[in-house]
Amino acid sequence: MNRFLLFLIMLPAALWHGLGADVVQLKAILDTKLKLDDRKPLPIGRQQKQKKIKFGSLINAVMFLFMGVLYMMPIITVNDRIASLTIYFSMLTAIITFMLITDFSNVLFDSRDKYILFPRPINDRTLVLARLLHVVIYLVRVVFPLALPGWVALGYMDGWKSATLFTIPLLLLVFLALFLVNCIYLLILRLAKPEKFKDVINYFQVFTSVIFFASVYLFPRLFDRKNPTDFNILKYAWVRFTPSYWLASCWSWIGYPVAISGSAVYSGLAVVVPVACMFILVKYLTPSFASKIAGIDSADTGGYKPVQNGKRPGGLYKKLAYAFNVSDEARAGFIIAWLQTSRSRSFRMRVYPSFAFIPIYFYYTLTLGGESFSEVMSKLPDTSKHLFLLYFSSFVMVSALSYITMSDQYKAAWVYYATPVMVPGRIMIGAFKAMWVKFFLPFYILLAAFVLYIWGLPAILDVLLAVINVTMFICAIARINMRHLPFSIIEQTKQSGGRILKSMGAMFILGPLGAGHYFCVHLLWLKLLFIALSSVLLWLIWTSYANTTWASLVRSENEQ
Repeated sequence: MNRFLLFLIMLPAALWHGLGADVVQLKAILDTKLKLDDRKPLPIGRQQKQKKIKFGSLINAVMFLFMGVLYMMPIITVNDRIASLTIYFSMLTAIITFMLITDFSNVLFDSRDKYILFPRPINDRTLVLARLLHVVIYLVRVVFPLALPGWVALGYMDGWKSATLFTIPLLLLVFLALFLVNCIYLLILRLAKPEKFKDVINYFQVFTSVIFFASVYLFPRLFDRKNPTDFNILKYAWVRFTPSYWLASCWSWIGYPVAISGSAVYSGLAVVVPVACMFILVKYLTPSFASKIAGIDSADTGGYKPVQNGKRPGGLYKKLAYAFNVSDEARAGFIIAWLQTSRSRSFRMRVYPSFAFIPIYFYYTLTLGGESFSEVMSKLPDTSKHLFLLYFSSFVMVSALSYITMSDQYKAAWVYYATPVMVPGRIMIGAFKAMWVKFFLPFYILLAAFVLYIWGLPAILDVLLAVINVTMFICAIARINMRHLPFSIIEQTKQSGGRILKSMGAMFILGPLGAGHYFCVHLLWLKLLFIALSSVLLWLIWTSYANTTWASLVRSENEQ
């Protein structure tokens, strides 16, 4: 498969030569990168028992194929072909751009190339073009199964002409996504200092993840839910300025009617703009690309701040560690978790978006009935929907705890076993407190302020009972399924059946807690009784988790 893709990508060798690349070197680099991709093991199961995976690419293709079935729905449901393809290409552009930003940045900015390629007589344009074409091949293996359902649907509904034409806009769409992502990265690369570049990219990836999540939930609101087939593109005149509409306008070539005049101009832009973008990207935007990437890797300090005048900068986390912990082991766990979560880019990428997911999803559930946002807000104080918001905040803490035990440098966990720690649970409970204070508490305070503003002071007992129940639920999750020292295990993508059942059992804890709170929301005495009972239960689970022994840790590792 890779050989065939390499053959196809090298067919326009004259074009690559005209862009300033050495064709022989370009082919050798691409061939090597594709071989390394095939030899890269999938992180399935335990690292020491990992077996060679033969069907990993097939599994990924099937996954993207199912995603493509979901994305092709506008083609089936909307009568106007140009409008349906505009929506389809918009969704396809969004997912491809999102994957480029989140998954392929290590390919676009792989600084490890400098150890092998930089000492060789390879010009910058060859190196950059090799990276871009590597991503193109990577995208082909993703885009083809993703677009296949839409391609088949067009061929079945519209005939062979529409199916044949589909390949041209699809290729142009990939060019646009590549240009967009690379321009953003190159702009950041030129503006940001080398030592800050990776942090800027990481925060940009988090922001993009949030935008993508919001668009998935809010974009369907453009449709008329009662008559989705009657989507009228004339109501959105601004759509004519979007590349997705330009690509859809190409169907005017085979006789499909276009509601917005000027289809010849827009379909011409669909061809000219992507080709011009790729030419500009390779020809003019990349002369200093390789040298700047080399500067990034050499300037990266991994978030470490040097000692100045015998004192390390900062100190708030130390004060909090002493304020929230009694034992030295718990303080050590608190400090380790606090510092590592600040320095780990992968942790930020995974956890930070959850802070935005909750308000977006809350807004989505509020407007499900079709009412305007002002109407919903006016009726909100008469409902008990604040309980949903308060209990849904547990998602932030669960997300943080899910990744606090994992690390790429998990072998450094030998330090735990080299210290005279009798009860490792104290380190774990210290790390738990760090996550609670650093991530959950500030976010919950903001939610509580919103709840008190809308529902008034009587809701303060709801805020108190909810925070106790949520903390108890999170502690139970940690007690049942996260008995590991901070940053001590490699990331797992496969869990044993026992661990899955335990996780599902723990998830059912939150339902009865929320239901009990809902039924006592207007009964003051019962609410006070639940606060007392939940506090006792929280203390019992908390104590059990804090008293985790080395034997319990061994049993948890054997369940991996």
